[in-house]
Amino acid sequence: FPELFTDYERRCADRTIRDWHPDAWEAIQGKRLKPGESHEKDRRAFERDHASDWIVISAIRCDQHAGMTECVATLGGDRAAPEQRRYLVPSDEYHVGRFGFVIDGARHRLYDGPSSFIGWNR
Repeated sequence: FPELFTDYERRCADRTIRDWHPDAWEAIQGKRLKPGESHEKDRRAFERDHASDWIVISAIRCDQHAGMTECVATLGGDRAAPEQRRYLVPSDEYHVGRFGFVIDGARHRLYDGPSSFIGWNR
């Protein structure tokens, strides 16, 4: 019953289905969504591409090191992962990003010193 909805409402519905149910949208439309056309497909691609990378799951300005952000990261950004690592990232470099911040092991220092996180246990 598309005639019951305004053009705006149809565009909103299309955007919602593309973003959150891309497989259904592709099946209905008979087209493949490109990168950037679906939030969910982009998230899946990010998770696939960075499954073995350390992704920040929590961050705080570091009280012990001026200009640095203390980050807690897990492999693939899995919040349920048993292993967590802390890194120091320059604050001017750290940004949340669309799906998370990827630690660059060559540039971001693994950190095991005093923590700015309340209750952090080493």
